[in-house]
Amino acid sequence: MFNDIGPLELVTLVVLAVLIFGPEKLPKMIQDVTRTIRKIRDFSESAKQDIRQELGPEFKDFEFEDLNPKTFIRKQLDNDELGIKEIRNGFDLKKEVAEITDAVNGQEAEASTGATAGSVGGSGGTVDLTKKPQTSRQVERPPFDMDAT
Repeated sequence: MFNDIGPLELVTLVVLAVLIFGPEKLPKMIQDVTRTIRKIRDFSESAKQDIRQELGPEFKDFEFEDLNPKTFIRKQLDNDELGIKEIRNGFDLKKEVAEITDAVNGQEAEASTGATAGSVGGSGGTVDLTKKPQTSRQVERPPFDMDAT
């Protein structure tokens, strides 16, 4: 319950409790708080048991922690009835991106070394299809028309 409270914070809480409630009332307050926490836990457990009884015998091993989405997904991945691990292993995005990058880099290397795989023979010369054609004049873009969109 108090997993994230350090020793210094705990000492600070004890000192504050002694200052606020006083050394005479502090034991009574601790008993009241522990009694209240115990009642809340008992109420919670009885509610869980009532829900399990209402659900029937097929849900006897049902845990309320399974309703947490992270726990549910983790449990389904461990169960693997649907073949999720197989799908997950079959789809490796990093590997696919690396293959595409290698393919693109390979084409650039071929184009820079003068390979004729991407060139077409025409009237007296070769044209490299991997490069953009050079034009003598710049093509102007039409103005953006806000009403047309």
